[in-house]
Amino acid sequence: MTPVSPQERLARAALTRILEPGDEQGGRWLRTCGAVGLLDLLSSPAGARDTVRGRLTGATERRLDGYRARAARAVPERDLSAISAAGGRFVCPGDAEWPSQLDDLGAARPIGLWIRGRPDLRIWSLRSVAVVGARACTPYGAHMAASLGSGLAERGWVVTSGAAFGVDGAAHRGALAADGATVAVLACGVDVVYPPGHAELVGRIAEQGLVIGELPPGDHPTRSRFVLRNRVIAALTRGTVVVEAEYRSGSLVTARCAQRLGRFTMGVPGPVTSGLSAGVHELLRGEGVLVTDAAEVAELVGDIGELAPARRGPVLPRDLLDPVSARVLEALPGRRSADGREIARDAGTTTDEALGRLYELHSLGFVERHGDRWQLASRSTPEIAARRGGA
Repeated sequence: MTPVSPQERLARAALTRILEPGDEQGGRWLRTCGAVGLLDLLSSPAGARDTVRGRLTGATERRLDGYRARAARAVPERDLSAISAAGGRFVCPGDAEWPSQLDDLGAARPIGLWIRGRPDLRIWSLRSVAVVGARACTPYGAHMAASLGSGLAERGWVVTSGAAFGVDGAAHRGALAADGATVAVLACGVDVVYPPGHAELVGRIAEQGLVIGELPPGDHPTRSRFVLRNRVIAALTRGTVVVEAEYRSGSLVTARCAQRLGRFTMGVPGPVTSGLSAGVHELLRGEGVLVTDAAEVAELVGDIGELAPARRGPVLPRDLLDPVSARVLEALPGRRSADGREIARDAGTTTDEALGRLYELHSLGFVERHGDRWQLASRSTPEIAARRGGA
């Protein structure tokens, strides 16, 4: 791997102030010209406008003027000093820490990532799951998100989300409560807390996990930046779980992006009467996979052998009876006694075989004997049945 040169790093840091996240046209220019070359073109004097337009095709004069105005204000040395002072770093393609999964975004790949936190992002991204959902979630949604966050963290998975109110915050808190790994992907500078009410949460994530973003220090969030941030969440992870989402939801944008990238998409079902579950149910009607806990998520996105436990109801004592004994037991009347001949007839067996099974059922505590007649025991699950393996 070729080390990133200081000039390349400076140019990419500057370009994060010039190009918006997910700018595919800018991404194509970046591939064609290189970071240093693109910055030189956007920073060239006004007299070189024709040269710039000849090299940077596909953009209007007005848009190029906007890029040039931003380039004139960019001071990458100051941004790199600011992130260093905040205990962070700037990672770009070519660095050992760069997650190769982001390359799947093609021309929409981030120019670089501003990071706070000690862990290695590339290593953490190899085993990570996105848990996203509604900001105005219900108590059920918050409970499920926290449960998924803690359950995945306990299984050694990194929980990735957007640090927003609602499902995102609950997923982060669940992972932190389990002393696990979690990554917050912000739509603003990593030194800016948004929403402000999550200042403590973002601080804990920076101490225990990672806070990352495409925007340089001090930059503010916008509506479009929140939407574009979601593609990074989808690309960084093996799969995306949506916990509560309306039909129009940024969480569904993340899930659709994950589908386009070939990642797993999952949804947690909710009440069909809830508008906050409508988007999730629509996802499940398509290519989404229904999940109800962390074990089912890990089974889908994990390695071979990471299986969720088998789901079944409780085993009742009568479930362990052989077929003939079960038929004899079913043949006993519900509210009265019967003799062996009647029971044999209703069970479809001989009288001798029915009596043999009745004595066995009596020893197990299922039936009672009164002279020549038999009836169901007053206690349907006697203690003796549990001791002999029936419970």
